[in-house]
Amino acid sequence: MSTVANPNAPGTETTAGQRPPSGRRSAGPVLSDRARSERKLGWMLAGPAFVIMLLVTMYPILQALYDSLFSFRLTAPDEKSFVFLGNYATVLTDPVFLRDLWVTVLITIITVLVELVLGFALALVMNNAIRNTRGLLRTAILVPYGIITVVSAFAWFYAFDITTGYVNNWFSWVPGIGPDFNWFSSQWPALFVIMASEIWKTTPFISLLLLSGLAQVPSEYTEAAKVDGATWWQRMSKVILPNMKAAIMVAVVFRALDAFRIFDNIFIMTQGQYGTETLSLLAYRTSIGRLEIGLGSAVSVILFVCVLLIAFIAIKVFKVDLAGSGKGR
Repeated sequence: MSTVANPNAPGTETTAGQRPPSGRRSAGPVLSDRARSERKLGWMLAGPAFVIMLLVTMYPILQALYDSLFSFRLTAPDEKSFVFLGNYATVLTDPVFLRDLWVTVLITIITVLVELVLGFALALVMNNAIRNTRGLLRTAILVPYGIITVVSAFAWFYAFDITTGYVNNWFSWVPGIGPDFNWFSSQWPALFVIMASEIWKTTPFISLLLLSGLAQVPSEYTEAAKVDGATWWQRMSKVILPNMKAAIMVAVVFRALDAFRIFDNIFIMTQGQYGTETLSLLAYRTSIGRLEIGLGSAVSVILFVCVLLIAFIAIKVFKVDLAGSGKGR
């Protein structure tokens, strides 16, 4: 039987599981030779792509950050003046920016949540399909994701347009929908079409990522849960979903970052009218439409910071160690 001693007293020894003496930091997880070699291999494989991507993206980011510090309009280049954070103050206090930020967040939250649910359902279907039909089923599900976003947006626009569309005739039995109902003349119907087109287009991408996560769940775990009498929901919530945490995080982060930068669908369907404008469209309209390079760059920088914040929050919420360094292999 071990005795409990004061770890701070001189000459005492600590047993396993006790806290080390104060003032002495516990060493981090010791990496094995295999873990170190895998980490080195990972940097060798991903390092060149990371460096190239950094070189390609660094210049536009730094240029936008530099331009955002000036009051600069292309129609009056001689009147360029240094305003420091004046453009950011103008943008952040503008009601248009706050409205567009709210619309962007709304589209991101709704589309990602719906895509996550539908994508997981499709992943279960593909994972449990008969072996001979898996290839055909996966190909059929991934077809919408293979369509160019602009083409998809035009298809949805022409389907819901009051002059060329067929949706009003097909769903005339639904209360509120008639031959003269214009989907793109008010905010909420237009946002519904925009989000529906985005969900249809990108749900297959979510399902593909979640399918890879399902494939990583050991079948022994689910079989053991069945033997123990666990219900379907218990197996899903206690066994499958916890082991898919990394795949779910990757799917949520990728889609949230992409949805937050939505541009094509809105530009084609509404041009940002009727309260459907997002931050990406605001940056485009300010920089390209009004040639306000300083203000447009400030909007772009704020959009970039929001994207980084989304990624940071998602990683902190899921707390997934993708590198596996915390396992101490």
